Amino acid sequence: MKNIIDSCYNTFKVFILFTGCTVLFYYGILWINQEYQNYHRYDEPEGAAVKVTKMVEERDEGWLQRLVFFYHYGE
Repeated sequence: MKNIIDSCYNTFKVFILFTGCTVLFYYGILWINQEYQNYHRYDEPEGAAVKVTKMVEERDEGWLQRLVFFYHYGE
């Protein structure tokens, strides 16, 4: 009889620990989601930002040259 009570008590402790960790994880994910939901990554940059993109002019290359370029650079 004592073994059954000890077993139930240990099972209850594991259940409480699992439930607590699950609730903590859930609210942690909600907090991270709330932090990044208000983050505007596509806003205009402030300060002395410099545009770093450059247009590449179109080149008329053959398919073999384009294939070699693809294998060499992975594009």
